[in-house]
Amino acid sequence: MKRVLYQVDAFTRTPFTGNPAGVVLGAEGMTDAEMLAVARELNNSETAFVLPPDAADHDVRVRFFTPTTEVPTCGHATVGAHFARAVEYGLPSRSLRQKTGTGLIQRVEIHRDGERVRIGMHQGRAEFGPELDGGRVDRLLRALGAGTADLAENAPVQTVSTGHSKVLVELRDRAVVDALRPDPSALTALSREVGSNGFFVFTRATSDARLLTWSRMFAPAIGIAEDPVTGNGHGPLGAYLVRHGIVPAPEGRLDFTGRQGVAMGRPGEVRVRVEVRPDGGLEVAITGDAVTAFRAELASTPAHPGRPLPEVRRLE
Repeated sequence: MKRVLYQVDAFTRTPFTGNPAGVVLGAEGMTDAEMLAVARELNNSETAFVLPPDAADHDVRVRFFTPTTEVPTCGHATVGAHFARAVEYGLPSRSLRQKTGTGLIQRVEIHRDGERVRIGMHQGRAEFGPELDGGRVDRLLRALGAGTADLAENAPVQTVSTGHSKVLVELRDRAVVDALRPDPSALTALSREVGSNGFFVFTRATSDARLLTWSRMFAPAIGIAEDPVTGNGHGPLGAYLVRHGIVPAPEGRLDFTGRQGVAMGRPGEVRVRVEVRPDGGLEVAITGDAVTAFRAELASTPAHPGRPLPEVRRLE
């Protein structure tokens, strides 16, 4: 069975910038190991596999794999998957429901304006984990290649999730963020301790009035040394900024643009919206542009003669 393979650069309109995502359209019939083999071959931070719905409460299923494991959801690969679907099938502007590998159902929006296609993703309701204590914060800063003097004031280091948790760390200065040289082994050990695989480091010292935040994200525990532009980092970031009163949310809403990926030579921008619900909960949505890097056909099972396919670690 021939399957269509896209490489999509998300959160940008310029090819070979932003965050690259593999997308396999028509992935029905593929095994977990075959999906992992494709993700490993493409070696993007995530690859999305698009499947038909299996119930009436959603329109499409999407599973997400890093080169080493399946993950519950992914922002930039969601943008990539629905951009590829819109381009391949000529889809108009519309709203739809996506079911992920863990059963999470998310609303996705296709915004088409001529040849320009943007994808919006409504992430899960924000959930806040514990703030890291002083000892772990010190270890985390050392693992990132920063010092205690680099930490922003009145900004707790905390795990936040809108579907796939990140540890949020605010630093004082953009130059410090760009100069980080993390220790992957130390971050992996901390991931096990705090129960989160991603470390999203940001600053509000952007030197650009159009941008609120400037960031980087590291997740070596799941095979991602650094992610260029992270949708599932910017969503929790928006919720964090509102929850702690770090940025005002007039009339219960915050809209902002964050930039990421400059240090990797793959800059991209994410538009974030946070809305405060009547019960105090926070709903988060992100929107991003995308562009096709290439389209091809995946014509055969991605096995290697004489070598077994890798075992897939199950979602936690």
